[in-house]
Amino acid sequence: MNRRTALAGVLTLTTGLALAGCSSSSDRPELKVIGGFMPQPVNDMAAGFLVVQNHGNGADRLTSVTSPLSDDVTIHETKNQVMRKVTSFDVPAGGELDLERGGNHIMFAKLKQQPKQGQKVSVELHFEKAGAVKVDLPVKETTHNPKKQ
Repeated sequence: MNRRTALAGVLTLTTGLALAGCSSSSDRPELKVIGGFMPQPVNDMAAGFLVVQNHGNGADRLTSVTSPLSDDVTIHETKNQVMRKVTSFDVPAGGELDLERGGNHIMFAKLKQQPKQGQKVSVELHFEKAGAVKVDLPVKETTHNPKKQ
């Protein structure tokens, strides 16, 4: 009887741990990138804009961006019309991260080439939990601003 009780205890503990593991998977982010674009650059710098939607129950964090267009890609926040480099942006559970003109954005410096309107620029967004997400940003006219249309 003693062995059966011990075995039952181990099985109960194992089942509990397995269920706990399953419940934590529902706290995962489910990311989708929409509305991305890059205005055609006029010098050796460019900006990228997009929206990261999180349809999951877990928050995530954008930690960096890479691109073949530049070895110097950073993320910037804009507060009180002052732009500064940051190390990450939060992507809240059930919410979104909006990188838009006049606000938070991706900055490309020392461009290796000048992308033209109609082309696409590949970027890889790196998230703390979701990992890397590849996105192509269509290059739009220099003044393109979808929020003001």
